[in-house]
Amino acid sequence: MDQVNGVTFDGRNVWLASGDKLTAFDPGDGKPVRSIEAAATAGTAFDGRHLFQIAEGIIQKIDPETGQVLGTIPAPGGASGGDSGLAWAEGTLWVGQYRERKIHQVDPGTGAILRTIGSDRFVTGVTWVDGALWHGTWEDEESSLNLIDPESGEVLERLEMPPGTGVSGLESDGAGRFFCGGGRSGLVRAVRRPG
Repeated sequence: MDQVNGVTFDGRNVWLASGDKLTAFDPGDGKPVRSIEAAATAGTAFDGRHLFQIAEGIIQKIDPETGQVLGTIPAPGGASGGDSGLAWAEGTLWVGQYRERKIHQVDPGTGAILRTIGSDRFVTGVTWVDGALWHGTWEDEESSLNLIDPESGEVLERLEMPPGTGVSGLESDGAGRFFCGGGRSGLVRAVRRPG
């Protein structure tokens, strides 16, 4: 992979978005399992049945077995873009906006913004795990994983990444690991979740 734009986990495989396709790989050995041709320019999420993928101002709902796009909704950034991370939680989508430093809770059927949380840093990836909201950041050559209060946006914990390690997507396996997209490095890194 030349670029990782988004990352999600389906309970067995990690999916990564890389411009014109989604690729599933086994997190145990890193080997690709399958690919789906799809516009995949930013965040990726999985709701237990379908993949959701940001692509140039829209969010696509994709059947992971066939690759068929089942529907689309507008992304919060619209045609101007700026949407970055994507997560599924509590029956809704959570969409990060990079430069705007915001995370929106979005209705997955209509694209309506239900609420917005501000961030103190640029937002790349977004994930929910154990009822907690985390987001990745990437500013200059510094990145971190931030546990934030989903009501106020207050940073409750910050896990700084090593210098030069960019985070372009964020997902949890629901256990002790985060999967972090590495942008232009083409890598997905596994990071131990605190706690």
